[in-house]
Amino acid sequence: MNKIKTCILLILLLLSCSSPTLNKEVSDHFDGKKFFNPDFPNMSKSIFTLLKWKLTSKAANWPKTVNIDQQLIKNKKVSLNKLSVTFINHATVLLQIDGLNILTDPIWSDRTSPVSFVGPKRVKKPGVKFDNIPKIDVILISHNHYDHMDIPTLERFINRDSPIVLAGLGSSHYFQDKYKSKVLELDWSEDYFFKGLRFTFLPSKHWSKRTAFDENKCLWGAFAIEGSKKIYFAGDTGYADHFKNAAKTFESFYLSLIPIGAYEPRWFMKDAHMNPEEAIKAHLDLKSKYSLGIHHGTFQLTDEGINRPIEELKKAKEKYGVGDEFFVLENGASRDF
Repeated sequence: MNKIKTCILLILLLLSCSSPTLNKEVSDHFDGKKFFNPDFPNMSKSIFTLLKWKLTSKAANWPKTVNIDQQLIKNKKVSLNKLSVTFINHATVLLQIDGLNILTDPIWSDRTSPVSFVGPKRVKKPGVKFDNIPKIDVILISHNHYDHMDIPTLERFINRDSPIVLAGLGSSHYFQDKYKSKVLELDWSEDYFFKGLRFTFLPSKHWSKRTAFDENKCLWGAFAIEGSKKIYFAGDTGYADHFKNAAKTFESFYLSLIPIGAYEPRWFMKDAHMNPEEAIKAHLDLKSKYSLGIHHGTFQLTDEGINRPIEELKKAKEKYGVGDEFFVLENGASRDF
């Protein structure tokens, strides 16, 4: 009964919202009304398919709370040619490179939901308290799902630090008017240069939706960051050739942030979410020297257990002969390069 009530409530909430108005010419990934994946144009899941999953789900039991010690960031910034990476939670990573501080898909909210009283609730705190995060220069948003584009967190950072927010076309629609000027929307293959770093928005195999009326009206993607080292942020994605294509364009990457969680059941999730074995394939396709596994262990969004992604990642690393160059970090832990 609780599953049914939750599904009905979320449907009613989704029906109450608007969608972006797009002013863009037709392209190989935009049909004049919506964006699409050129090689996978029919990825949409109906509300009935979603309800089928939710009502028949055999989800693993997650703990309500996992206690962690929130950490402090030891450096306000790092110098030229240095890189420090801190895993905050989920897909939120603090990248400190060449004197700049970059955040990916920041979320400090308790739920990944349009409302505060229902929806997936965090079981782990962010690894670093909001007030202990150093001044942020650039924020990268991979797509508009609630666990990746957390508007309350983003507006807190804009109020505090006034960073540039880089996101796909259509993203600024979801911000209050006073914050829209800080959101720079990018199309695939479009660049943004900032203080010696080049940011490029790249294709990924995913989709976008926050309401019943805005499916695929906001562009999703990955990011390449070029400075003294090249970094790839995959965002949320299914496995496809876009990883190999990124490696062809950028030759290789020093560090990649690759999702390893939110992948069961495969019949529902495979198109848009990689499992750990596919994450290893992505690491190899990207020709990445190091990769950090993200998108796991904080919110129960899918059916696998809380520790299952790390367990399956270990098996996949052994299968493909990948060692410690593909690693995971606890919330709040850092690694310097």
